[in-house]
Amino acid sequence: MGLLGTLVPFVVLLGVLVTVHELGHFLVAKACGVKVLKFSIGFGPRIVSFKKGETEYQIAWIPLGGFVKMAGELPDEEVSAEDARRSFTVQPPWKKAAIVFAGPAFNLIFPVLLAFFLLLGDKTVLAPRVGFVEDDLPGAKAGIRPGDLIVQIGDEPIVSFNDISQALVGKAGTELPIVVERGGQKLTFRLSPAQRLAVDPLEKKVQGVLGIGAARAPVLGVPLGSVAEAAGLKTFDRVVRINGKTVSTELEMIRALHDAQGELKVDALRGQDVAVAAQSIQVPRAVSVTVPRQSGEGYAALGAESASLYVYSVKPDSAADKAGIKAGDRLTGLDNHELLSWRFLQVFLETAETKPFTLKWKSGTEEKSAAVAQVCFQANDDFQTRTFQLGLNPWLDSDDSTDTNSAVNGALTFEKVTISTGPVAALTSSLTYVAEGTRKIGTILGKLIVGDVPMRAMGGPIAIAQAAGQAAEAGVDQFVALMVMLSVNLGLVNLLPIPVLDGFALLSALWEAIRRRPLSIRAREVANAVGLVVLALLMVRVFYNDITRTSREDVTVQQCEVKA
Repeated sequence: MGLLGTLVPFVVLLGVLVTVHELGHFLVAKACGVKVLKFSIGFGPRIVSFKKGETEYQIAWIPLGGFVKMAGELPDEEVSAEDARRSFTVQPPWKKAAIVFAGPAFNLIFPVLLAFFLLLGDKTVLAPRVGFVEDDLPGAKAGIRPGDLIVQIGDEPIVSFNDISQALVGKAGTELPIVVERGGQKLTFRLSPAQRLAVDPLEKKVQGVLGIGAARAPVLGVPLGSVAEAAGLKTFDRVVRINGKTVSTELEMIRALHDAQGELKVDALRGQDVAVAAQSIQVPRAVSVTVPRQSGEGYAALGAESASLYVYSVKPDSAADKAGIKAGDRLTGLDNHELLSWRFLQVFLETAETKPFTLKWKSGTEEKSAAVAQVCFQANDDFQTRTFQLGLNPWLDSDDSTDTNSAVNGALTFEKVTISTGPVAALTSSLTYVAEGTRKIGTILGKLIVGDVPMRAMGGPIAIAQAAGQAAEAGVDQFVALMVMLSVNLGLVNLLPIPVLDGFALLSALWEAIRRRPLSIRAREVANAVGLVVLALLMVRVFYNDITRTSREDVTVQQCEVKA
């Protein structure tokens, strides 16, 4: 991404947000009868300007803000007798408060309008079709199967796959009716979602889990002595065709195998080590075998099983490595519970932290077990994020870009549907979306003030420019989403009671309303001087953060201490 690809989105982004903010001050000032002398987008020397009526409009070179200059705004400003009654200073406190509050208010209202038009109309989304079901989790226990179309959870209608997770927020442990379509009929299941913690640097949220997914690659786990092994298949082979029919997901494989009989021709991709420039990398190799059709559906028809419980890789010196678990081993038990899916283990680990537990696995034909516990690690990122690691990676969680996983893991196909969102639904969703964004940004600001979030986490113009360029490159939706969050951020920051920001002016208007007199000229001068110093220090800090962030080494982690 070149300089132009970063600079243009940055200028557009800030230009729009500053215009919206200053337009709020401008329109309410005009409505209150205050004379507006200048409306400026940007600071410094002007690029272009013109005068219409009593107001001069200009665009200036420094796009880091703007201002609306009103008659009599400064306490020592000379105002003509004609303009005295229209000066800002002589207005009643409620008018001053309205004018001051209008800027931040417009920045909080604008995102609702943006999100509204973004959501309104026809959109192509992921269909709520069940692509796979994790054993031993509520969905499988209740009887939900791959291929089911989820249409309702509790009282919530489901039209996209994303709606499923939204409907399960805060519903862990609560019995819910789940309505699905299967074979042209509607079936209702009652189940209680399992609990998982959705963790981000700011907060932990309890999320309900059904144990289903939209799509997963058909990757084989091949037990020793099985029909699949005898045919020449190996664990982590990815099935790509059954009897000449292309399959990219488990559901497509299940459907292809459903009516197949006799000998099955299976085409798969297998990772193979290749030496390149004194290094060994993994490349996919096509293999074709013939397997006699076995009883059962899906993987069972091939005499195999899902690779989901097979260990793809083990992190060196991790708790799992020290326990003796190796790549290719199959996990079988957790404490006194038979382990039927990797997702069940993940749900357990998310709440276990460093609590010890017994893990059982099968290595070849040998059954093994060991007492293990996750290790806490702390990253040197902006939020000093803590994670708990066991050191095991399944197929889909491997992050080595040169390994077999990435070498043979092709694109998945997903069922899509077109939904039409009307004005009422779009407005409701936009209000919810902006309210949640406002809550999160407010939480960040609060944590910054009390020191729970370090100052190094703050970003300045360079960080915003980089984010704007990346969002613009990702598409209109991403750019608008960034504009929504930055507009909310601008509105909330300006409400902080720091001199020279709108929040302090709003506080001054409240003081004047209570005390029946404005702050003294001396008090305002001192406050403005302090405010300018504070803002200058903040600007220095965010520029320092931006510069050091771009030159900072990759994030590293180190083991952290955990209190018993």
